[in-house]
Amino acid sequence: MVWKPDDARDAYEAFLSSVSAGHEQPESAWSLFTLAAAACHARLTGDINELVALEHVQGFTPLPHQIETAARVIRELRGRAILADEVGLGKTIEAGLVMKEYQLRGLARKMLVLTPASLVLQWTRELNEKFRLGAFAQRNEWSWTQYDVLVASLDTAKRDPHRSALLSNEWDLVVVDEAHKLKNSRTRNWQVVNQIPNKYMLLLTATPMQNELRELHTLITLLKPGALGNPQDFVAAHVESRRTPKDPVALKSQLKTIMIRNRRMDGGTNLPPRQVSVVPLDLTSEERALYDGVQTFLREEYTHRKEARVSMLPLITLQREICSSPYAAMMTLEKMQKRAKQPGASSAIDHLLRLAEKIQTYTKVDKVIHMLEGIDDKCVIFTEYRATQDFLLYMLKKNGVSAVPFRGGFGRGKKDWMKELFSKHIQVLVATESGGEGINLQFCHNMINFDLPWNPMRLEQRIGRIHRLGQKHDVHVWNLSTNNTIESHIVQLLQEKIRMFELVIGELDYIVSGEVAGTKFEQGILDAAMTSLSDDDLYQRLSTLGDSVLKTNRLRKESEVWT
Repeated sequence: MVWKPDDARDAYEAFLSSVSAGHEQPESAWSLFTLAAAACHARLTGDINELVALEHVQGFTPLPHQIETAARVIRELRGRAILADEVGLGKTIEAGLVMKEYQLRGLARKMLVLTPASLVLQWTRELNEKFRLGAFAQRNEWSWTQYDVLVASLDTAKRDPHRSALLSNEWDLVVVDEAHKLKNSRTRNWQVVNQIPNKYMLLLTATPMQNELRELHTLITLLKPGALGNPQDFVAAHVESRRTPKDPVALKSQLKTIMIRNRRMDGGTNLPPRQVSVVPLDLTSEERALYDGVQTFLREEYTHRKEARVSMLPLITLQREICSSPYAAMMTLEKMQKRAKQPGASSAIDHLLRLAEKIQTYTKVDKVIHMLEGIDDKCVIFTEYRATQDFLLYMLKKNGVSAVPFRGGFGRGKKDWMKELFSKHIQVLVATESGGEGINLQFCHNMINFDLPWNPMRLEQRIGRIHRLGQKHDVHVWNLSTNNTIESHIVQLLQEKIRMFELVIGELDYIVSGEVAGTKFEQGILDAAMTSLSDDDLYQRLSTLGDSVLKTNRLRKESEVWT
């Protein structure tokens, strides 16, 4: 039920009768009237049995789980909640419904959405086209006071003079997208959000906890300070170890009062099936010579760096790049040669660069071009590396395939332009890992993973760009895998042990999703690759690593707190 003119008229007529009968002085009677009207308004808006917003959305029909989530946020959680749906299930739609409902009921006028810079225009369009909210993208210091519904970058918001302008406003509703970036209360991100005056707040993240349980406390403190006690009380009451709660049932009960999480496995999302295939490839003799040479170099460097206790990150990068493309590996080798202090290392790198220059045929590129002829439709190609992306774009153009890039370094306008070109004119979008964040490509249903991330969650996030709500077709995903390389073992690890192609995102979200967890997982793969005595030994080592992940996942499910 919403506030109607008849209700106001009845209250006003009662006010006039009271004055005319001499029961009240006009001034005091008017005060009583305004109080009565406010009480009536609060009563009517407080009893929300149906969402008025559903009559005002356009161009789409919200799914049942999205409607139920928005209703729960308003009815049960009083407009302060973590929306933790898995990737692709429509957290933006849920937030839009809540915003529209509060706007229609007169409970929220000043509304702010904070999001990564790359998603500002996307959010603005969604709110205007689907919910007619009258949203504007923040562009200058004056925007903070000029518009009632504003979409802004969190990175911009935390810097002066924008920070001061932001905090000087009283906001009715604040929405923070990618809220896992607020997991540390010592960061400027968390501190500025914590200082924003607000009545209602929504935090959107598929991974409300990435590395440890205390991150939950940090997020919830933004919404309901003290709800879980202070950090010490929370640890004492709920934390058995970093990722294991003492009493999952008790913690789950508390989380239900502030967090909603919808999962694909719960059904009702109407997502079409995905079909994932592995495409095995044999390297040419020149490519094999370079790969084997890099492995020998990596083993020597691994031993040296382990003894010297220095970072293994360059080795992880090179090991992954050699499976991506010789071009990407060459770029890193050249950087390593410039920093090499030992003559032997410099000479070894020089030898590898000469081997790379001998390569004339690129197995993966040739296979992609052949596959695109058979697909004869739009296709997203993912790679982890900018160098591989540039090389792919060059080779595709050389072979008459229309393609555009998409990467993290692009500004808002250029990303929109690339997506528009891909949607209407171009066959292929070549995207890097960072560029894929937040891009929605439901109009495309084909994906080629030119190289594979070692972190299973990143693979799921790639697939989630096209396998998401709004997709009308079966999704086809091809993962290229070069035989007798670490890449082929990674595919085996993902398929046979972690079974990432059958699992949905969320199953492993806080085992291998966060920066710390992901790095340890990748370090484990490098350790296995560098210390194995044979190919069979490497398989066994990676198999054991996969078993440990499954064991952790099983223990986590036994102490599940999400649903």
